[in-house]
This record gives sequence, C-alpha cells and structure tokens, in this order.
Amino acid sequence: MAKVNRARSTSPPDGGWGWMIVAGCFLVTICTRAVTRCISIFFVEFQTYFSQDYAQTAWIHSIVDCVTMLCGLGFALCYSPAIAMVGKYFSRRKALAYGISMSGSGIGIFILAPVVQLLIEQFSWRGALLILGGFVLNLCVCGALMRPITLKEDHSTPEQNHVCRTQTQDLKQGSPCSTWTKKWVHTCLCGSLQQEYSFLLMSDFVVLAISVLFMAYGCSPLFVYLVPYALSVGVSHQQAAFLMSILGVIDIIGNITFGWLTDRRCLKNYQYVCYLFAVGLDGLCYLCLPMLQSLPLLVPFACTFGYFDGAYVTLIPVVTAEIVGTTSLSSALGVVYFLHAVPYLVSPPIAGWLVDTTGSYTAAFLLCGFSMIFSSVLLAFARLMKKMKKTQLRFLAKESDPKLQLWTNGSVAYSVTRELDQRDGESVAIAMLGSNLT
Repeated sequence: MAKVNRARSTSPPDGGWGWMIVAGCFLVTICTRAVTRCISIFFVEFQTYFSQDYAQTAWIHSIVDCVTMLCGLGFALCYSPAIAMVGKYFSRRKALAYGISMSGSGIGIFILAPVVQLLIEQFSWRGALLILGGFVLNLCVCGALMRPITLKEDHSTPEQNHVCRTQTQDLKQGSPCSTWTKKWVHTCLCGSLQQEYSFLLMSDFVVLAISVLFMAYGCSPLFVYLVPYALSVGVSHQQAAFLMSILGVIDIIGNITFGWLTDRRCLKNYQYVCYLFAVGLDGLCYLCLPMLQSLPLLVPFACTFGYFDGAYVTLIPVVTAEIVGTTSLSSALGVVYFLHAVPYLVSPPIAGWLVDTTGSYTAAFLLCGFSMIFSSVLLAFARLMKKMKKTQLRFLAKESDPKLQLWTNGSVAYSVTRELDQRDGESVAIAMLGSNLT
C-alpha cells in the first residue's frame, strides 16, 4: 500500500527513467513512422509490377499509413501509448522530450531510405519488405521500457475504479442476473467514459480536431509522391532516395531544435503560435513545389519542408496537452491520431487521381498546400476570437465595477473581490458581537 500511495503523489519527474521512455518512444517512431514513410520508395516498383495507375497504387501506402494511425490497430498499439507516456514523464521540458522522441522518424527515414533502395535492388521488393518486417520486431524491446507512472491529478481515478469494481462484484455475488447489477455497471461505465472523454465537448479541442483533418490531408501525399515526382523531372533513382534522406535528417533537426526553442522562457507561452507558424510554412512549401523541377531546387525544398514538418509534429502532443491537460492526454492523443487516419487513407489516392486526370502533379500539390494553410488559419482565427471574447468580458467587468477582478475560463466569470469583501464584513461583525458580549 505504501508503494501505491507514493505512486499516487508522484509529479512528472522531468528526467530519470523518463529518458528511457524517450529512448523507447524514439525507437518506436523509427519502427513505425519511418518504415511507413519509406513505403513511398516502393511506389514505382508496385506501379510497374501491378501495372496500375497512380490512384490505384497509392491505396497501398494509404492503407498502411491509415492503419498505423488508427488507435487500436496495427502500429498504433505501439505508437499512441509511447507518445502518451512521454507526456506523463515530462512537464517543464515536455517539448524537448517530444522533439527527441519524434526525431526517430527523421533519423529512420535518413537511414532507411538508401538502405531500402539497396535492398530492392539486391532482393527485389518482396525481399526488402520481408527484411523490414524483421526489423519492426524490435518494437517488442521498446515495449519493455514503458514503465507506468501515476500522477497527482490521476490519484482519484484508481479509487473510483476500485469502488466501482468492488461494488459490482458484490452485486453479482448477491444476484447474478439482477437488474440492479446491470444498472450499476452501466452507471460506472458511463461515468468513467464521460470523465475520460469529457474533452470532446471542449470547443478548443473541436477546433483542433477539425484543423488536424486538413493538416493530415496535406502532409501525407508528399511522402508518397516526392520520389515519383523527382523521377518525372529527370532525377535518378539514387538521387530521389537521397531526397528522402535529406527530408529525414532535416526532420530530425526540426524535431529537436524546435522542441528546445519552444521550451525556452521567451517562447514557452507561444508554443501554440509556433505550431501554427510551422504548419502554415509547410503549406507554402507545397505551393512552390510545382515550380521546382531539378535536383538543386528540390534539395532546398526538402530541407525547408522537412524542418517545419519535424517542428509541428513535435508540437502536436504539446498543443493537445495545453488544451486537455495531462490527465486526458492519452485519450486525446488517441483521438487526434485517429483523425489523422481518415485523411491519410484518402489523400494519396485523391492526389493520384488528380495526377492521372491532369497529367501533372501541380493540382495535387496545390490542394495539399491550401489544405495545410487552411488548417493553420482556422486555429489562428479560433484563438483570436477567444482572446477578443476575453478582452470584451474584462472591459465590461471594469465598466460595471472598478473593484471587480475577472477570472475567465471560457465564458465563465467569477467575481472574487466582491465575495472576499462580503466575507471580511461578516468576520468584522462577528468580532464586534463577541466583544459586546464580554
């Protein structure tokens, strides 16, 4: 019992075993996100072997990426919990920890892209996929590093769950088919689900979820079509794979440096704005891509897009935690990554259909760019409206009562000063009454 109580009073350690959690999450991102993004190197091989157009071939990558992000299926059994664990172990240095963890995707792409191309040349695409499957088995080692931790804000949840389980078992022993048992179980389950997923009713989270749909639609097709696009403008196979490596290594720099920068005191309160900035700049990169038709021009594009891709990927869990808190972070991240899955499934085939229909990549890249820019603008507009609403409430409060202090939480306002004045008046009256009696 002593161990349980000590675990319940734990604060995020911001270090210690937390760095092992970061290392485990780093390896998880290599084995999941990096491997799925390297599937684009197989694109031309699949297209040649199956004799299909762009839209049909793109479904292979879409299904793999979609199942990766779907909570409860495929790689998501490793990916989502590993990311949530990092948020449990870090508070003050959360952005840096996420930056290091998510940099596994960039490092994995940097290393795996040329290796996968070499494996295809030596063992064909079947042999390359078999070797990648064996490599992914290292996820079992990563899972062994994940040590659960219970934070202070989580201490009430285990007690409620224990009471619920105990009373349910007692009722079952008394009457296995009792209607009261069914009602109690239903009440416990509904209460637990309402507490766990209450963030779904938050307006800020709803706006974030909608913006994630547009952002995910824009970011996915590049990792499918960068290599085919480079080949179409005269770049060799090795140079096209080299572009993916550049994208991966700059992604690492974006993960770590942006995470470190946004943890600094000067930017700590502007992590939300930094996220919007990174998503918007990736959208602008997309708009410029159709004009870049040589390797010397594609290399700067890969550097710029890769850096800001790593930047906003690092800040997704941070922004989510800012909205919902650490208690519901695991469930909220599950919802956010589930929302990634839907655009990941449909965006590459839609982009492929546009390529087949128009005969060029311009329409596909422009649609992706405008989608990411809209995602950034939507969040910026929502944040601006929220600040304007708070400013208006403060202004109205000051006009009505100069002594009024306004604490805002959404649209709720609390008059603190007036309540304190009333309590002071009551205490003075009681003191005077006591002195008169004596």
